[in-house]
Amino acid sequence: MDFFQSQESLTEIQWTLRAIISFFFLLFVAKIMGQRSISQLRLLDFIMALSIGNIIAHPLSDQHLGMKGSMITIGVLVILYLIFIFLSLKWSKFTKFVDPSPFPLIKNGEIIYKGLTKARIPLEILLSELRKEQIQDIQKVALALWESDGTISFVLDPKYQALTPKDMKLMTKPFSFPITIIKDGKIDFEELKQTGKDKDWLKDKIRMVHNVEIKNILLATIDNNDKINIFLYK
Repeated sequence: MDFFQSQESLTEIQWTLRAIISFFFLLFVAKIMGQRSISQLRLLDFIMALSIGNIIAHPLSDQHLGMKGSMITIGVLVILYLIFIFLSLKWSKFTKFVDPSPFPLIKNGEIIYKGLTKARIPLEILLSELRKEQIQDIQKVALALWESDGTISFVLDPKYQALTPKDMKLMTKPFSFPITIIKDGKIDFEELKQTGKDKDWLKDKIRMVHNVEIKNILLATIDNNDKINIFLYK
């Protein structure tokens, strides 16, 4: 366990152990911090990601630095992070400080230049985001908001929004998500069990309908009507 402490030099095995322990330690820290920390980074998340990466990098590259101090420092930062998250949930003023309210970049088809300046983004970035959302005409946008995580939310003018079955008063079937029953040429028996089918039924169905072997299937899904869709290795 000497590799935890400052050393004059480290062997290849000690360097390897430092890297492995650091990896699992960061994995444990990320698990404590939750999914939010690895999604779109907000202010607190950005600070944590920057700090943790910088702190853990030093003992991985300098044998004169022990790991103990870095791990304690990261532990303290995680505690502060969780306290700040709790405060942001309970105290609205603190929430507005760490997660500012969104503000408009486009309103009623008009670009709000003050909003672009406040977000510190050039016009080209806004146009790029419009293209990603497949919006060709800015005048079709009723509202575009700059969110606190650095993304842009677009709302089309109602007259340009696509019609839904509800708008047309059409009956729809209940939503069902296809179940993945084969991945990489292997049957997922837990998923298959949910369908109420067995291995023999699956093999017969695939052989009869698609005339392929299971080992040659990259992905196969089944819907509520027992229809199997397959994707072969290409």
